[in-house]
Amino acid sequence: MAVINELLRSEADGTISFGNYTLASKSKLDNFEHGGDLYKVKTFQEITKLERNGMFVYESVPGTAVMNMKATEAGVEFQVEGPEDAEITLGLQEATEYKILIDNSNVGQMKTNLGGKLTLSVELNPGQTVAVQIAKL
Repeated sequence: MAVINELLRSEADGTISFGNYTLASKSKLDNFEHGGDLYKVKTFQEITKLERNGMFVYESVPGTAVMNMKATEAGVEFQVEGPEDAEITLGLQEATEYKILIDNSNVGQMKTNLGGKLTLSVELNPGQTVAVQIAKL
């Protein structure tokens, strides 16, 4: 299992990792500084949620562990692990078209809503990570 025991951490490559889906009760870490931004994570079996500077970034139901998340103007990429299939919502640019790749397979294109949220389902198996890439078109 690749859960993040410290709930949120900075990686040597400049990305962040967060989430622990094995926790029975909700745990949170607030005011974590990374790259000049302040992050807040809430995580446990039922949900994992990440905010940057008070703005929504990521949410999964049920909870997941996210490794090496990197967000740029061009999109976002990360690896995700969880005990079962998860619905993931990302905070991106509003009313923008994105190409979705899961484990390097093109699963189609989606447009964010006016709030900039994009929701996708990811098939997960315990102990295995899945690569997710969301690229702006």
